[in-house]
Amino acid sequence: MSKPSIERSQLTGPYTIDAAHSTFGFTARHAMVTKVRGGFNDFAGTLTVDAEDPAGASAEVTIEAASIDTRNADRDAHLKSTDVFAMDQYPQLSFRSIEIEPKSDREFRVTGGLTIRGVTKELCFDLDYTGAVIDPGGNLRVGFEGRTEVNRKDWGRNWDTPLDTGGVLVSEKVTLEFEVSATKDA
Repeated sequence: MSKPSIERSQLTGPYTIDAAHSTFGFTARHAMVTKVRGGFNDFAGTLTVDAEDPAGASAEVTIEAASIDTRNADRDAHLKSTDVFAMDQYPQLSFRSIEIEPKSDREFRVTGGLTIRGVTKELCFDLDYTGAVIDPGGNLRVGFEGRTEVNRKDWGRNWDTPLDTGGVLVSEKVTLEFEVSATKDA
C-alpha cells in the first residue's frame, strides 16, 4: 500500500508551531575553551506558507525569557538577570519575518527583526525546508531548520568578565539554532 503524496498546493496556509517537537537554542563559547549550549522551553509561533509564492510566506515567534535552560541553575539565574535578558522588565524575546526569498525548492533566505530587551535588530539566516507529512493525528505537518550567528553586543548585551590569560568569559558571537515542526491550522 503506497502512502498518499502531499500536493504542493496543500502546503499553502497558516500553521502553528508545535512546541513539543520544536527547539529554539543557542551556543556560546565559554572561557574561550568550550561551548555552552542552551535553549528555551516555552515559546509559541505561527507560520504562513505560500508554496506558489514564497515571498508571501511569513513567520512569527515569541519566546519566554524565563524558560531559558542551560542545565545549570546558577547560570540560568544570571542569564535571567539584568546583566543579560532582564526578564522581569523584558519577559519575552520575539522574531518577526520581513522577507522570505527562495534560494531553491528547499532553501530560503529569511530576513526579520529579532527583539531582545526591547531592542529590535534585523538579521538574515538560511532556512532549510525538511519536508511535509500527514502525522498520525491526521495533521499536515511541515519542518524547517536553520541557524545564524549574532553578536550579543548588537542588542546591548555588553556584560563580560576578562580572563587573566586573555579573552573573556563569554564570547560576543552567539549561534542561534532552531528546528521547527508546525501543523497546518484547520
